Amino acid sequence: MASDSPRAFNFSAGPSALPEEVLRQAQADIWSLHGTGIGILEHSHRGKTFDKVLFETFDALRKVSKLGDDYEIILMPGGATVQFALLPMNFLRPGDRAAFVDSSIWTRVAYEQAVKQVPSEYIWSAKATNYDRIPKPGELPDCSKYAYVQYCTNNTVEGSQFDGPLDVNAPTICDASSDIFSRPYDYSKHAVILACAQKNLGPSGNTVMFVRRDWLERSNDISPILSFRENAKAESRLNTPNTFGIYLIGVMCRWLLAQGGMDAMGKRNAEKAKVVYDAIDNSGGFYAGTAQPWCRSQMNVTFRIANHALEQRFIDEATLLGLDGLTGHRSVGGMRASIYNAVPLKACVALADFMREFQRKNG
Repeated sequence: MASDSPRAFNFSAGPSALPEEVLRQAQADIWSLHGTGIGILEHSHRGKTFDKVLFETFDALRKVSKLGDDYEIILMPGGATVQFALLPMNFLRPGDRAAFVDSSIWTRVAYEQAVKQVPSEYIWSAKATNYDRIPKPGELPDCSKYAYVQYCTNNTVEGSQFDGPLDVNAPTICDASSDIFSRPYDYSKHAVILACAQKNLGPSGNTVMFVRRDWLERSNDISPILSFRENAKAESRLNTPNTFGIYLIGVMCRWLLAQGGMDAMGKRNAEKAKVVYDAIDNSGGFYAGTAQPWCRSQMNVTFRIANHALEQRFIDEATLLGLDGLTGHRSVGGMRASIYNAVPLKACVALADFMREFQRKNG
């Protein structure tokens, strides 16, 4: 059976790896959910069975995030870029300005969506050093004139990562798409937290939003289908939602809780990242990371081979060995090992072993 065929180690940046236990559960629930004889793909979004799925997902998200009732959870269709466009529509009024920390391609995408609607500007940029770092303490300006400051916790392309919430004197919007729930993080420091699902939370096509209730209450009156407030009132089903995506987010969050939540995942992910970074750092210059060591990502290990001509051979040979998805982002090239929550330690060990053997043969 296909379900018993060997599986590759999946280092894709997204859609990305899911835990085997989650996939097995989804297999069963696609056939028959909760003993109903009807699968999750077939249940009505207004039926009692999906009511249970939806509220269990909300409950699991609240538990794993450690956010209280002062935040509303909204499950929105589409990826994070859709929410980048909706944020200024919902929260910015005439005369407001939005600010962005330019440490990631995804903050730039967010800026491009906002600047078409309201005055927006970068308050800091890593462009001069090829996006190899985040801002250091004291580098950000006074932000009191901005309605909000948006940043991305993890740079999937060049591999940098914030070690904690952005510290500015303005409300903050946190795009945690690529590292949500991967380590202890104080999400309560933000007005809005958003994350597309396809990296640590489930399948593509859904975005999880945590929005502080006072922000929802004062949000703009816009078309209901685009309104965070109206979607929240409608329990994230103002129209027919991505029911399978919502289901799988819930299964993933319960898996995360069973692993020990953010605290346990943080320890596990640090161990995984160290295995791969050690192979880079101990290569004598054969491999080189693209982010500065003090802020490099535990989710996306990005690196180059000193002899760039060897990189396609590296990727091809790794793929043949079942180490899949290692091609770097198309804008920068090189290699990228995305080691999200579902990627096991043994995958990182296998990759590090291959890296050392490849260096031995080609160094």
